[in-house]
Amino acid sequence: MSRVLIVGAGLTGSLCACLLRREMKNKVHIVVWDKARGSGGRMSTSRPPDPSSHSADLGAQYITATAAYAQSHHSVYSELLSSGVLQPLNSLVEGLKHRDGSRDYMTPLGMCSVVKHFLSQSEADLFFEHHVTGLYRRGALWEVQRKAGDSEMFDAVVLTMPVPQILQLQGDLGQLLSLQQKQQLDGVVYSSRFAVALFFPPDVVFSFPWAARYVTDNPCICYIAADSRKRNADAPGRGPSLVVHTSVPFGLEHLEKDKDDVQPVILQELHKLIPDLPQPISIKCHKWRYSQVVTAVPDCPGQMTVLVRPLLVCGGDAFSHSNFDGCVESALSVLNVLKTSL
Repeated sequence: MSRVLIVGAGLTGSLCACLLRREMKNKVHIVVWDKARGSGGRMSTSRPPDPSSHSADLGAQYITATAAYAQSHHSVYSELLSSGVLQPLNSLVEGLKHRDGSRDYMTPLGMCSVVKHFLSQSEADLFFEHHVTGLYRRGALWEVQRKAGDSEMFDAVVLTMPVPQILQLQGDLGQLLSLQQKQQLDGVVYSSRFAVALFFPPDVVFSFPWAARYVTDNPCICYIAADSRKRNADAPGRGPSLVVHTSVPFGLEHLEKDKDDVQPVILQELHKLIPDLPQPISIKCHKWRYSQVVTAVPDCPGQMTVLVRPLLVCGGDAFSHSNFDGCVESALSVLNVLKTSL
């Protein structure tokens, strides 16, 4: 039985683990490591410190399926819709531009529920706060080192974290990459942004009519969502939550500043846009250094195989394009490599 490590418990990693379990059943022992304290990656859902408030999606907000992807990824959408993880997004989103034939979906339990669904289906051994620092080839195996704890041996390794973090890994990766692969990885560009979640007490009712709004006339904020309203999850006894995303230029300008110093600037701009906003119970600010892929690896079929024996393959939206279906494409591409190699 091959021992496979998937690094990164985001969408690509979780779907890859799920599909690998279904396709290769008893041939693989799947292990998933993530350096964070929970799953989701850029589809993370933040729980409020006070349980009387709703959770908030700090990363991805909803899923848009084009007509083409609704067809080519039909099995994925069908599974998520039939299990209730996805539902049509029917609430008012001001400024949302619809393309012909595309459909928007929301997650009643938060975006992280998509990742959690695939991880539960994968039956993988899941470990959080496992920060990979180095990869060393040991004959037919990979020795994988992490920041705290013993190194472990695997027959195959799949890396799904952001490309700059892949390039920072110590060990044999650097010398195994071809010059072209190195140049392609160096060329990947991410946008950066800040996200702020505000959690409110149960008696708060927002005065505005929308569930989410795209903002075009503010130098700081580009998007605001009343998260519980977006998910049709407003319920008595639970306070609403509000999510704010900054623009990419603002994110880039303040990228190296501490998020605690940036948070007051964002809140000041928010109060200009919603002057009668009630007082929240708590606030959480998050810096997305690697928010969305602006420039992906060119002409790449969803993955990059660094070594066939022992297998080392990179995946994620940097090898396709930066949205839900880009991650699905990458997971399918990585799966094909694993099936061929193991």
